[in-house]
Amino acid sequence: MTYVVAFDNSPLAKAALDRAVAFACASEEEVVAVTAIPRDPGVARERGWLGGNESFSVDRVTTNLTRIVDEFDPEIRFEYSVVDKYAPRGRISRAVRELAVQNDASVVFIGSDNAGRMVGGIASIGQTVSADDRYDVHIVRHTDNVDGAGQ
Repeated sequence: MTYVVAFDNSPLAKAALDRAVAFACASEEEVVAVTAIPRDPGVARERGWLGGNESFSVDRVTTNLTRIVDEFDPEIRFEYSVVDKYAPRGRISRAVRELAVQNDASVVFIGSDNAGRMVGGIASIGQTVSADDRYDVHIVRHTDNVDGAGQ
């Protein structure tokens, strides 16, 4: 079993990764960061997946994301799925959910500032990812005490 983190390099995703690492240290579970990568240079730049003058390629983005995750904690494994440039949120959510299932997730950690009192109110990928009953979901809504490095 593993702890899977929906990771897009946002502050809340980093907080979710931090929480997953903390839980994993206590329970000796593996942590896997997963990302659905749209074939969209604008999204890649906006999320910090590409440097200033780097040209877009899936290989470049995955190399950069692997480095980001590795710098956070070298014990974290990184996996990804590529989606179409114009993929709707539902396709991105499905890709994350599929990666969670493929990795036999026991818990999926999701960073979302839109999580209200009900998971159905999440305007990000959380609603679709949390709909799968094969794993528990941990929603991270605050970035308090996250320094960008695990442990």
